[in-house]
Amino acid sequence: MTGVILVPGGRGQLGHDLAALSSDVRALSSAELDVTKVTAADLAGATAVINCAAYTAVDAAETDEDRAFAVNAVGPGLLAEACASLGIPMIHVSTDYVFSGEGTRPYETSDAVGPKSAYGRTKLEGERRVLEAGGYVVRTSWVYGAGGSNFVKTMAALESSRPTVSVVDDQTGSPTWSRDLAAGLLELASVLPSQRLLHATGGGETTWFRFAQAVFSEIGADPARVLPCGTDEFPRPAPRPAYSVLSGAAWAAAGLRPLPHWRSALSEAVRAGVVAPSAGAAPLE
Repeated sequence: MTGVILVPGGRGQLGHDLAALSSDVRALSSAELDVTKVTAADLAGATAVINCAAYTAVDAAETDEDRAFAVNAVGPGLLAEACASLGIPMIHVSTDYVFSGEGTRPYETSDAVGPKSAYGRTKLEGERRVLEAGGYVVRTSWVYGAGGSNFVKTMAALESSRPTVSVVDDQTGSPTWSRDLAAGLLELASVLPSQRLLHATGGGETTWFRFAQAVFSEIGADPARVLPCGTDEFPRPAPRPAYSVLSGAAWAAAGLRPLPHWRSALSEAVRAGVVAPSAGAAPLE
Protein backbone atom coordinates (compact mmCIF):
# COMPACT_ATOMS: atom_id res chain seq x y z
CA MET A 1 0.00 0.00 0.00
CA THR A 2 1.22 3.47 -0.85
CA GLY A 3 -0.04 6.72 0.57
CA VAL A 4 -0.28 8.16 4.05
CA ILE A 5 -0.68 5.64 6.89
CA LEU A 6 -1.79 7.47 10.01
CA VAL A 7 -0.61 5.97 13.30
CA PRO A 8 -2.43 7.32 16.38
CA GLY A 9 -0.38 6.65 19.49
CA GLY A 10 2.62 6.82 17.22
CA ARG A 11 5.16 8.06 19.77
CA GLY A 12 5.45 4.69 21.54
CA GLN A 13 7.77 1.82 20.68
CA LEU A 14 5.54 0.34 17.95
CA GLY A 15 4.83 3.70 16.34
CA HIS A 16 8.55 4.46 16.47
CA ASP A 17 9.32 1.34 14.44
CA LEU A 18 6.44 1.79 12.01
CA ALA A 19 7.80 5.24 11.15
CA ALA A 20 11.33 3.88 10.87
CA LEU A 21 10.25 1.16 8.43
CA SER A 22 8.06 3.22 6.12
CA SER A 23 8.23 6.78 4.86
CA ASP A 24 4.46 6.52 4.28
CA VAL A 25 3.82 6.43 8.03
CA ARG A 26 2.76 9.58 9.84
CA ALA A 27 3.09 8.82 13.54
CA LEU A 28 0.92 11.05 15.71
CA SER A 29 1.04 11.69 19.45
CA SER A 30 -2.12 11.72 21.55
CA ALA A 31 -1.90 15.50 21.58
CA GLU A 32 -1.93 15.55 17.78
CA LEU A 33 -4.78 13.07 17.47
CA ASP A 34 -6.99 12.22 20.44
CA VAL A 35 -8.70 8.95 19.51
CA THR A 36 -11.45 9.53 22.07
CA LYS A 37 -12.66 12.50 20.02
CA VAL A 38 -11.62 11.54 16.49
CA THR A 39 -13.81 12.21 13.45
CA ALA A 40 -13.46 11.43 9.76
CA ALA A 41 -12.16 14.96 9.20
CA ASP A 42 -9.12 14.14 11.35
CA LEU A 43 -8.18 11.37 8.93
CA ALA A 44 -8.32 13.45 5.75
CA GLY A 45 -5.69 12.33 3.23
CA ALA A 46 -4.98 8.99 4.91
CA THR A 47 -5.06 5.77 2.93
CA ALA A 48 -4.94 3.54 6.04
CA VAL A 49 -4.83 3.77 9.83
CA ILE A 50 -2.81 1.59 12.21
CA ASN A 51 -3.99 2.32 15.74
CA CYS A 52 -1.29 2.09 18.39
CA ALA A 53 -3.05 4.37 20.88
CA ALA A 54 -3.77 2.51 24.11
CA TYR A 55 -4.08 2.87 27.84
CA THR A 56 -1.47 0.29 28.86
CA ALA A 57 -1.05 0.96 32.59
CA VAL A 58 -2.42 -2.45 33.51
CA ASP A 59 -2.45 -1.95 37.28
CA ALA A 60 -3.70 1.64 37.16
CA ALA A 61 -6.63 0.56 35.00
CA GLU A 62 -8.06 -1.35 37.96
CA THR A 63 -8.99 1.98 39.59
CA ASP A 64 -9.12 4.09 36.42
CA GLU A 65 -11.28 1.89 34.22
CA ASP A 66 -13.32 4.79 32.82
CA ARG A 67 -10.22 6.38 31.29
CA ALA A 68 -8.93 3.01 30.10
CA PHE A 69 -12.32 2.34 28.50
CA ALA A 70 -12.27 5.71 26.72
CA VAL A 71 -8.86 5.06 25.15
CA ASN A 72 -9.05 1.29 24.64
CA ALA A 73 -12.70 0.90 23.62
CA VAL A 74 -14.37 4.18 22.68
CA GLY A 75 -11.39 5.53 20.74
CA PRO A 76 -10.82 2.46 18.55
CA GLY A 77 -14.53 2.30 17.84
CA LEU A 78 -14.61 5.94 16.70
CA LEU A 79 -11.51 5.40 14.56
CA ALA A 80 -13.01 2.32 12.93
CA GLU A 81 -16.26 4.12 12.17
CA ALA A 82 -14.39 7.09 10.70
CA CYS A 83 -12.26 4.78 8.54
CA ALA A 84 -15.37 2.93 7.35
CA SER A 85 -17.03 6.20 6.36
CA LEU A 86 -13.94 7.08 4.29
CA GLY A 87 -13.55 3.61 2.81
CA ILE A 88 -10.02 3.12 4.16
CA PRO A 89 -8.70 0.13 6.14
CA MET A 90 -7.99 0.28 9.85
CA ILE A 91 -5.74 -2.04 11.81
CA HIS A 92 -6.10 -2.04 15.59
CA VAL A 93 -3.46 -3.51 17.91
CA SER A 94 -4.82 -5.56 20.80
CA THR A 95 -3.47 -7.87 23.48
CA ASP A 96 -3.18 -11.35 24.96
CA TYR A 97 -4.94 -9.99 28.07
CA VAL A 98 -8.33 -10.58 26.40
CA PHE A 99 -7.88 -14.26 27.31
CA SER A 100 -8.19 -15.75 30.79
CA GLY A 101 -4.60 -16.99 30.85
CA GLU A 102 -5.78 -20.40 32.04
CA GLY A 103 -5.04 -22.18 28.75
CA THR A 104 -2.45 -24.88 28.17
CA ARG A 105 -1.95 -24.53 24.40
CA PRO A 106 -1.57 -21.51 22.12
CA TYR A 107 -4.79 -19.51 21.87
CA GLU A 108 -6.47 -19.51 18.46
CA THR A 109 -8.41 -16.49 17.23
CA SER A 110 -11.57 -18.60 17.54
CA ASP A 111 -11.01 -19.47 21.20
CA ALA A 112 -13.29 -18.09 23.89
CA VAL A 113 -12.10 -14.89 25.54
CA GLY A 114 -12.31 -14.13 29.25
CA PRO A 115 -10.23 -11.19 30.48
CA LYS A 116 -9.39 -11.10 34.18
CA SER A 117 -8.40 -7.43 34.41
CA ALA A 118 -9.89 -4.03 33.67
CA TYR A 119 -7.23 -3.53 31.02
CA GLY A 120 -8.22 -6.79 29.32
CA ARG A 121 -11.92 -5.95 29.48
CA THR A 122 -11.44 -2.54 27.89
CA LYS A 123 -9.22 -3.94 25.15
CA LEU A 124 -11.77 -6.65 24.39
CA GLU A 125 -14.52 -4.09 24.01
CA GLY A 126 -12.26 -2.13 21.65
CA GLU A 127 -11.83 -5.27 19.55
CA ARG A 128 -15.58 -5.77 19.37
CA ARG A 129 -16.20 -2.22 18.17
CA VAL A 130 -13.43 -2.32 15.57
CA LEU A 131 -14.56 -5.65 14.12
CA GLU A 132 -18.18 -4.50 14.07
CA ALA A 133 -17.14 -1.49 11.98
CA GLY A 134 -15.18 -3.67 9.54
CA GLY A 135 -11.66 -3.07 10.80
CA TYR A 136 -8.81 -5.47 11.51
CA VAL A 137 -7.68 -6.53 14.98
CA VAL A 138 -4.18 -7.89 15.63
CA ARG A 139 -3.48 -9.32 19.08
CA THR A 140 0.11 -9.40 20.24
CA SER A 141 2.05 -9.92 23.48
CA TRP A 142 5.14 -9.03 25.50
CA VAL A 143 6.21 -6.23 23.15
CA TYR A 144 9.57 -4.49 23.55
CA GLY A 145 11.52 -2.05 21.40
CA ALA A 146 13.82 0.94 21.24
CA GLY A 147 11.13 3.50 21.95
CA GLY A 148 9.44 3.70 25.35
CA SER A 149 9.82 1.55 28.45
CA ASN A 150 9.58 -2.23 28.39
CA PHE A 151 10.77 -5.45 30.05
CA VAL A 152 14.03 -5.69 28.11
CA LYS A 153 15.07 -2.16 29.08
CA THR A 154 14.02 -2.77 32.68
CA MET A 155 16.12 -5.92 32.92
CA ALA A 156 19.13 -4.16 31.41
CA ALA A 157 18.76 -1.35 33.92
CA LEU A 158 18.42 -3.73 36.86
CA GLU A 159 21.47 -5.68 35.70
CA SER A 160 23.60 -2.59 36.16
CA SER A 161 22.21 -1.75 39.59
CA ARG A 162 21.66 -5.06 41.41
CA PRO A 163 23.75 -8.16 42.06
CA THR A 164 20.75 -10.43 41.37
CA VAL A 165 17.29 -9.98 39.94
CA SER A 166 14.24 -12.13 40.78
CA VAL A 167 11.80 -12.71 37.91
CA VAL A 168 8.60 -14.77 37.80
CA ASP A 169 8.91 -18.20 36.21
CA ASP A 170 5.24 -19.20 36.22
CA GLN A 171 3.94 -16.89 33.47
CA THR A 172 4.41 -18.06 29.88
CA GLY A 173 4.14 -16.03 26.69
CA SER A 174 5.85 -14.96 23.49
CA PRO A 175 8.18 -11.94 23.48
CA THR A 176 7.67 -9.74 20.44
CA TRP A 177 10.17 -7.21 19.07
CA SER A 178 8.23 -4.12 18.03
CA ARG A 179 10.20 -3.86 14.78
CA ASP A 180 9.08 -7.34 13.74
CA LEU A 181 5.49 -6.53 14.67
CA ALA A 182 5.67 -3.23 12.78
CA ALA A 183 6.86 -5.05 9.66
CA GLY A 184 4.01 -7.51 10.02
CA LEU A 185 1.42 -4.77 10.38
CA LEU A 186 2.71 -2.99 7.28
CA GLU A 187 2.50 -6.27 5.36
CA LEU A 188 -1.05 -6.74 6.60
CA ALA A 189 -1.94 -3.24 5.40
CA SER A 190 -0.72 -4.17 1.92
CA VAL A 191 -2.45 -7.58 1.77
CA LEU A 192 -5.77 -6.93 3.60
CA PRO A 193 -6.94 -10.56 3.78
CA SER A 194 -10.52 -11.62 4.44
CA GLN A 195 -9.67 -12.75 7.98
CA ARG A 196 -10.01 -9.70 10.23
CA LEU A 197 -9.00 -11.09 13.63
CA LEU A 198 -5.36 -12.17 13.76
CA HIS A 199 -2.52 -12.95 16.17
CA ALA A 200 1.04 -11.75 15.60
CA THR A 201 3.80 -12.45 18.12
CA GLY A 202 7.37 -13.61 18.15
CA GLY A 203 7.65 -17.33 17.50
CA GLY A 204 8.00 -19.86 20.29
CA GLU A 205 7.30 -19.34 23.97
CA THR A 206 9.15 -18.75 27.22
CA THR A 207 8.69 -17.47 30.77
CA TRP A 208 9.59 -14.02 32.05
CA PHE A 209 12.45 -15.64 33.98
CA ARG A 210 13.91 -17.32 30.88
CA PHE A 211 13.36 -14.13 28.90
CA ALA A 212 15.30 -12.15 31.51
CA GLN A 213 18.12 -14.68 31.42
CA ALA A 214 18.28 -14.28 27.64
CA VAL A 215 18.47 -10.49 28.01
CA PHE A 216 21.37 -10.83 30.44
CA SER A 217 23.17 -13.18 28.04
CA GLU A 218 22.69 -10.82 25.11
CA ILE A 219 24.12 -7.80 26.94
CA GLY A 220 27.12 -9.76 28.15
CA ALA A 221 26.01 -10.30 31.75
CA ASP A 222 25.86 -13.57 33.71
CA PRO A 223 22.36 -15.09 33.32
CA ALA A 224 22.87 -16.95 36.61
CA ARG A 225 22.29 -13.60 38.31
CA VAL A 226 18.61 -13.92 37.32
CA LEU A 227 16.70 -15.92 39.93
CA PRO A 228 13.29 -17.58 39.45
CA CYS A 229 10.34 -16.79 41.68
CA GLY A 230 6.57 -17.17 41.72
CA THR A 231 3.90 -14.65 40.81
CA ASP A 232 2.67 -14.78 44.40
CA GLU A 233 5.94 -13.17 45.49
CA PHE A 234 5.09 -10.03 43.49
CA PRO A 235 1.39 -9.29 44.13
CA ARG A 236 -0.06 -6.72 41.74
CA PRO A 237 -3.47 -4.99 41.59
CA ALA A 238 -4.26 -6.57 38.20
CA PRO A 239 -3.90 -10.32 37.64
CA ARG A 240 -1.40 -11.40 34.99
CA PRO A 241 -2.18 -14.24 32.57
CA ALA A 242 -0.37 -17.42 33.59
CA TYR A 243 -0.38 -18.61 29.97
CA SER A 244 -0.85 -16.20 27.07
CA VAL A 245 0.82 -17.78 24.04
CA LEU A 246 -1.07 -16.78 20.89
CA SER A 247 -1.32 -19.10 17.89
CA GLY A 248 -0.15 -17.66 14.58
CA ALA A 249 -2.25 -20.08 12.52
CA ALA A 250 -4.71 -17.44 11.29
CA TRP A 251 -1.83 -15.10 10.42
CA ALA A 252 -0.14 -17.79 8.32
CA ALA A 253 -3.44 -18.81 6.71
CA ALA A 254 -3.88 -15.20 5.60
CA GLY A 255 -0.62 -15.52 3.64
CA LEU A 256 1.36 -13.31 5.99
CA ARG A 257 4.96 -14.01 6.96
CA PRO A 258 5.37 -15.38 10.49
CA LEU A 259 7.32 -13.15 12.85
CA PRO A 260 10.81 -14.47 13.74
CA HIS A 261 11.35 -16.67 16.78
CA TRP A 262 11.54 -14.62 19.95
CA ARG A 263 15.10 -15.71 20.78
CA SER A 264 16.66 -14.81 17.44
CA ALA A 265 14.65 -11.58 17.43
CA LEU A 266 16.09 -10.61 20.81
CA SER A 267 19.63 -11.13 19.54
CA GLU A 268 18.92 -8.96 16.51
CA ALA A 269 17.21 -6.32 18.64
CA VAL A 270 20.20 -6.01 20.96
CA ARG A 271 22.54 -5.76 17.97
CA ALA A 272 20.26 -3.02 16.65
CA GLY A 273 20.71 -1.05 19.87
CA VAL A 274 17.49 -1.66 21.79
CA VAL A 275 19.65 -1.80 24.92
CA ALA A 276 23.35 -1.20 25.54
CA PRO A 277 25.82 -3.94 26.55
CA SER A 278 26.46 -4.44 30.26
CA ALA A 279 28.88 -1.95 31.77
CA GLY A 280 32.32 -3.50 31.85
CA ALA A 281 31.31 -6.42 29.66
CA ALA A 282 33.04 -7.18 26.41
CA PRO A 283 31.01 -6.07 23.37
CA LEU A 284 29.00 -8.87 21.78
CA GLU A 285 30.40 -10.22 18.54
